[in-house]
Amino acid sequence: MAKSAKQKQKLLYLVKILTEQSDEDHCLSAQALIDALAAYDIRAERKSIYDDIAQLVDFGYDIVLVKAKTGGGYYLAGRDFELAELKLLVETVQASRFLTVNKSRELISKIERLASKAQAGQLQRQVYVANRIKTANESIYYVVDDIHRAIQNNRQISFQYLEWNLNKELVPRKGGELYRVSPWALTCKDEYYYLIAHDGREDKIKHFRVDKMAKIKVLENKREGAALFGRFDIADYANKTFGMYSGKEETVTLLFENSLIGVVMDRFGKEASIRIRDESHFSARVKVAVSGQFFGWLTGLGAGAGIMAPASVAEAYQMHLREILAQYEKKEG
Repeated sequence: MAKSAKQKQKLLYLVKILTEQSDEDHCLSAQALIDALAAYDIRAERKSIYDDIAQLVDFGYDIVLVKAKTGGGYYLAGRDFELAELKLLVETVQASRFLTVNKSRELISKIERLASKAQAGQLQRQVYVANRIKTANESIYYVVDDIHRAIQNNRQISFQYLEWNLNKELVPRKGGELYRVSPWALTCKDEYYYLIAHDGREDKIKHFRVDKMAKIKVLENKREGAALFGRFDIADYANKTFGMYSGKEETVTLLFENSLIGVVMDRFGKEASIRIRDESHFSARVKVAVSGQFFGWLTGLGAGAGIMAPASVAEAYQMHLREILAQYEKKEG
């Protein structure tokens, strides 16, 4: 019998079959492998299957033989990712607001190909992308790629910065005026991707939501702000900037009930200066960007949290609360 054109690719197809169809719960017998190869028009016999598996193992593939009267056979054990790790990657993609629904589905589909078909079925059962809040910017991949290219080549970038209007449309800010900055880093915060960059006109470090950047262009001008960024701590900046809303940086002393220590640790980390005040309270001295977002976070903790110092920030917080309350007092009147 003449050999098929694919016969020389037998080992490659054997790896493909083991990758797609086998795992520790789904073993493939020698006969199952022969049948699977036949579907690709490749002939095989039991002896050749044993020899092929031995060659693949010798090459480095972690192929395990399970000996059993029923359900025994071979499966590919050594994979780049375990199922639990793939589930984590899928969940991360789902939760990433800076990815569109289409891009999320494309990425998850690629992740599924790293598992067997049976395992991919488990991944598919946990996919709930449609109703997640996602960005509408389909060019997010290209924006990120351009930013990385600019950083690697030490170049500035220009772009339009978008915002939502009342018609639920993303439109350029400042009438389409181009922003021009020196990109230094990308960071993820509150499920969004941010560019950390130097604004030459104001000589300060700023951040921009990557999914709201459009018409990005890598310029020939070299980056500025190296000295300023060299003293910049991204992790510290992200922790003290609530919701990535900018505000005047202040060192504040906050008073908390003891039950909120976990909240403080999650928010500010172990570097926060903690002091026990009494049997029920502790204080934390931290740096924050004072903004409506910071006040909102504090309000969400209820009566168990408050501002001790400085007085100016405490007064600003009280004014913030009065302005909110005033809206409801007017309605009642």
